[in-house]
Amino acid sequence: MKLLFDQNLSFKLCTRLADVFPDSRQARLLGLDQADDRILWQHAKVTGFTLVTHDTDFAELATLYGFPPKVILLRCGNQPTAAIEKLLRDHAKAIAAFERDDSAGCLQILSPM
Repeated sequence: MKLLFDQNLSFKLCTRLADVFPDSRQARLLGLDQADDRILWQHAKVTGFTLVTHDTDFAELATLYGFPPKVILLRCGNQPTAAIEKLLRDHAKAIAAFERDDSAGCLQILSPM
C-alpha cells in the first residue's frame, strides 16, 4: 500500500512507517511541496497513491471528483511526527480494509483526545 503524505506531514514518516506502508512517499521528496492541491491529487491518481493529509480540501476533491485517489484525512490537529506515526500504526488494519473497499473514497482517522 502506497501512501502519499502531503507537504504538511513530515517526510520522516516514509522511513518510520516503511515496515507497515512500504513505498510511501512525501510531497517534498517528490518535488511537489510547492504544488497546489490539484497537482498533488493528480499525481496520486496517476501513480496509485492514497493521499494522507490534515487538509479537508482533499476530502472535498474526493467528494467532487470521486476516486482514485483515495484520501485518508487525519483529524488530530498539529501533532509531532511520532504521534502521527503512532496514529497510523494504530489504524493500520482499518487503512488496509479501506484500501480494499471499492466503495469508499475517504477515511477519517480521529485522534483520541
